[in-house]
Amino acid sequence: MKIYTRTGDDGTTQLMGPTRVPKDHPRVAAYGAVDELNAWLGYLHAMGLPPPWAERLQEIQRDLFVIGSYLALDPTVADRAAALPPPPEERIPQMEEWIDECEAVAGPTRVFILPGGHPLSAALHIARTVCRRAERAVVTLHRGEPVPSWILAYLNRLSDLLFMLARWANAAHGVEDIPWRP
Repeated sequence: MKIYTRTGDDGTTQLMGPTRVPKDHPRVAAYGAVDELNAWLGYLHAMGLPPPWAERLQEIQRDLFVIGSYLALDPTVADRAAALPPPPEERIPQMEEWIDECEAVAGPTRVFILPGGHPLSAALHIARTVCRRAERAVVTLHRGEPVPSWILAYLNRLSDLLFMLARWANAAHGVEDIPWRP
């Protein structure tokens, strides 16, 4: 199978189903932002995250593929959802536990933190902002076409995890967080 089909040369793409939409459709923007987030997590993994974080982020990457498939699903074909992998809803409370682990190392957040410090922390902050953008894109889509609520909760919790993981990375490398001072 060739990677190019030429069917998108007119600025449209096909959802998982019969519907073609413009490439700037809110549904495409939402799963595209999730895909970009997944790429950033792959970059973080390539930076050499230590165990157990490398494995955890790869689990999240797999979850993001599932989320992307739900977002790419043609809303006019409801029965196709049965063919998708099960929603990774159980990861949401698990991410809360991981956030608590990070906070045990980094300490509680008492001030606003500027992105930066150790390079790994800075990259995690970039991933956090990409996650927030993905979340906003999904909210925009949700205003026009319902999105499963677990997707919104998942992305919200993931951005919290990435923030705390960035703080953990600074602490683990002996680098102070940079507090915001007005």
